Order: sequence, then structure tokens, then C-alpha cells
Amino acid sequence: MGFPPRELRDLQLRVRAEQQRPEWKTRYAVRSGIEGTVNEFAHGHGMRRCRYRGQPKAHLQHVLTAIAVNIERLSRQPAADCLPPRPPTAFQTYLDQHQVPRPRSWRTLGT
Repeated sequence: MGFPPRELRDLQLRVRAEQQRPEWKTRYAVRSGIEGTVNEFAHGHGMRRCRYRGQPKAHLQHVLTAIAVNIERLSRQPAADCLPPRPPTAFQTYLDQHQVPRPRSWRTLGT
């Protein structure tokens, strides 16, 4: 059993203390999500090796795999009629407070 040099030990203690702060945890949560996506591509869809030669073909493989992953993720989402209604946005609340009528869908504005 050995002991690390004092400078390394002090650095480890400082970094471990910083990792307990909420700001660090918020920043790391973003990285954690990205790491999960990269891991899913690398291990779940074989993106460690490319099937084709040449950058344009490799790029096409990556884009098509990303589309397939997104479709797969969307298919796992619950149906829209099972979800609770979304709370109104601040703009919608403003319109309601000032009794401004708003259409059910913004797509019907021009009709």
C-alpha cells in the first residue's frame, strides 16, 4: 500500500469537494446524458466500426443510424392521449388574463 504525493492528495480532496456543489452536479448532468447517448451508439448500434470507406459514406451511415435511434426512442414514448395536458405557457396565461381569444391551434390562424 502506497500513499500518493501530498500535491496529488490535496488535488483529489479539492476536486471531490467541488463535486459536491450543485453547480458541478448540474454541469455533469448534461455530460452524463451525452455520455449515455454516445454509449448507446457505440455499443448498441455498432458505431465503433464503419461499414463503408470514405468520409461521405461514413457520414451517411452515422446520419441514418441517428435517425433510426430517434425513431426507436420515439416509438418508446407513451401515446399522446395518455399524457396529462401541458400547463399553459406564460404567453397563453397572459392572453387568458386579458381575455384575448386564442384559437385551439396556431395552425388555424390563417383560415
